[in-house]
Amino acid sequence: MKVQQIKQSIGLQGLEDWGTAGLPGTPQIRVSGVQKVIRGSEAIDTGIFECTPGTYRRSVKQAEVMHFLSGKGRFTPDGEDTIHFAGGDTLFFEAHTEGTWEVEETMRKVYVIF
Repeated sequence: MKVQQIKQSIGLQGLEDWGTAGLPGTPQIRVSGVQKVIRGSEAIDTGIFECTPGTYRRSVKQAEVMHFLSGKGRFTPDGEDTIHFAGGDTLFFEAHTEGTWEVEETMRKVYVIF
């Protein structure tokens, strides 16, 4: 099939448990999601990601686009200004971006990693 669809991604139920995240001394974050494989483009990782409020560090190894469906918070790239996000926003990350996420309200996003 040349076109794949994630129906109603904003309210999709039954996400897989992807474990926990968080910095020492901060509340533990629950992480869940669903990954989709695009046949013929298996190197592209895409799907839905959701996490509860909290703080964690992340290194984005490959270029990534993320569109926030719900939630709010901020991301501070190392050595750069803080970027605030909320449902409806889209962020574009260069490969090798590192920084700190501070999620204020449970965040759900559609992501595509190239």
